[in-house]
Amino acid sequence: MASLVSPKIFANTVNNNQLPYDLVAIKDGTPEAMFDRAIEAMGGMKKFVKPGQNVVVKPNIGWAVSPERAGNTHPGLVKRIIEHCYEAGAKKVHVFDHSVEEWRKCYQQSGIEKAARDAGATVAPAHSERYFQEVEIPKGKRLKKAKEHELVLESDVFINVPILKTHNSATLTIAMKNLMGNIWDRGFWHRNGLHQCIADFVSHRKPDLNIVDAYRVMRRNGPRGVSENDVALMKYQIISDDIVATDAAATKIFGKEIDQIKHIDIAGKLGYGVDDLSKLNIRRLKV
Repeated sequence: MASLVSPKIFANTVNNNQLPYDLVAIKDGTPEAMFDRAIEAMGGMKKFVKPGQNVVVKPNIGWAVSPERAGNTHPGLVKRIIEHCYEAGAKKVHVFDHSVEEWRKCYQQSGIEKAARDAGATVAPAHSERYFQEVEIPKGKRLKKAKEHELVLESDVFINVPILKTHNSATLTIAMKNLMGNIWDRGFWHRNGLHQCIADFVSHRKPDLNIVDAYRVMRRNGPRGVSENDVALMKYQIISDDIVATDAAATKIFGKEIDQIKHIDIAGKLGYGVDDLSKLNIRRLKV
């Protein structure tokens, strides 16, 4: 595995420790244990999911690789999130991603299909354009419209669950970049200013909750990776309802600065969220 870095978000900081928190950063536990503690600190899943609501949990399931390769969101975390949703009274939970590689292999080899079904969720396909509906992006500068998965459009609650990893085009892929799995034509984004399109889409609909899996982190050769040697076991997790703040904090965990990740910098300057961590009430926890 790759060498471990020292995340700046946990260094030389002072907690406010006054609810409500804008963001929770937690370390040194299993994905499931960290989520249990972190969501409690955020006020519990009942703060985000009400009885009878339909929920979409959107992990990264883009690649046909095992969890040890850290190409996709950790299946144990996905399962635990779904369990919390049902405990909060969710009527139904759907899980999907517009995978990059063959979707059946991605769903199976990632371990997410089994984990989601074991928790009672419905695992939905996204391999055909018929599942997507056109939406307008009124505030978009490059991205004026997109075809988005119907489940997101029909959901009461949308929970975004990316994995933190390096990316050959976007530098890092975290919460904002993970929304590319909601849409049909990713190629348009790559051809028309990737970072601006990522920021533009955030103006359309922000997730109700973002949960970053940074348990295993792909430090190089992303987004798919080559082997387990690309991966560092870091044991971190970030939770926030502010997608820009989520990415800003995860960027610090990776060891980069916000202005190095163009789409985060653009979204912060456009006011789509807070990218200055000093302005946030952050709860820092250790399992």
